[in-house]
Parts: sequence; structure tokens; C-alpha cells
Amino acid sequence: MDMNAVAIWINNTFAAFDQAMAVQVHKLYEIGGGFFTPFFEIISELGHGGIPLIIISLILMLFSKTRRYGTAMLFGLAIGALITNCCLKILIARARPYSEETKAFFNTDLYQKLWMTVGQNVESDKSFPSGHTTAAFASMTALFLTGNKKYSWTAFIFAILMAVARIYLVVHFASDVLAGVAVGVLGGILGSLLAGIIPSNFYDSPWPFGRRRKAGGKHCSA
Repeated sequence: MDMNAVAIWINNTFAAFDQAMAVQVHKLYEIGGGFFTPFFEIISELGHGGIPLIIISLILMLFSKTRRYGTAMLFGLAIGALITNCCLKILIARARPYSEETKAFFNTDLYQKLWMTVGQNVESDKSFPSGHTTAAFASMTALFLTGNKKYSWTAFIFAILMAVARIYLVVHFASDVLAGVAVGVLGGILGSLLAGIIPSNFYDSPWPFGRRRKAGGKHCSA
């Protein structure tokens, strides 16, 4: 699918911002002498298809003490994926920064050069918004809202690293990443709200569909 009017508008509106951010982020390559390339590749893999984050959510749901966190994260991931992967990416169909279509559109080989420098990573779907960033911010926002704020804010460190990684690897424009942040935060908020309306016995039970202990020590069905 060729870029439509919305994708062209995004390219025109954010062209200067996207190029400036790409240059700034790639100063990390110059500073680290390539050290950050494998690091950001590992970070990026943790968001691949949202699968690692889904697995973490499911593991958290196995235990009553962390079930609320996992449930909120899973809801957030699902909402973020529906908005980003099932709607916006398909409807907008913005080309990736490294693509020939982008090179012709911007009449510059900046992204191509940066992309070749950091390993020529290729993604199969469209660019706007960033799915990895959406998943990271959806799950980490949900974790932050349902957790102890004194510590749960640290979840955003991973989300921010994911956002930087996607620009560094030249698989997304900075505007793709910003849109992913917005969708992800929205998904995380909605996910935490949905998790909050689930009956408490779901979280108190040793297993989601197992048996719950009464105060007197006897067992009853959950």
C-alpha cells in the first residue's frame, strides 16, 4: 500500500523534527563507538510483537500478589495493539525511514546512511505509530499505575529506552515513537482501569480459577 494523504501530511509536518531527532540520537553511536548498537538491539527484541511483555504479564498473573499488575499490563498491551497494529498502521501506511519510498520523498539519504551504520534492521509492517513503543509504554504505564509509585516509576526507564532504541536503529521516525508513547500511555491507563473493576476474589485466589481459603481455614470454590 502506498503512503496516503495522512502519511504524507505527517512526513511534511514532522520532517524537520524527525531528521533533527535522528541526528541527535545517533550521537550515541559516535560517543559509544558502536557500543550502544547491540544494547539497543536487545532492548528492541524485548518488544518484538509484544510477546516478551505478554509472557511477563502472564507470569505475573500466576501469583496472587502480582496478579493485578499482570492483568493491567495484559489489558494495556491488548488495547495498544488494537489501536496501533490493527488500526493506525494499516490506515496510515507510513513507510519506514530506511525505505526507498522515504528516501525519494525526503530527497535525502540521511536515514539510509544512519540505517546502514547501525546494522540495517528490517521490519515488515508500516511505520506509524511505533508498535514496540506502544507495547512498552502500555505495559509500563499499567505497571506504574497499579504498583507502588515509590518504585513502579522505574518501569518507565525500560519504556524510554525502547523509544530511543527504535529511533537509534532507524526503524522508526521520532514522530512514530511519540505517537506510540501517546497510544501506549492511553492503553496503560485504560488497562489499569479495567483491571480495577475485576472482582477482588480474582486477585486473592491462589489461582485465577482455583480454590480460595476461608477465614476459618476451610476451602471453598473461588
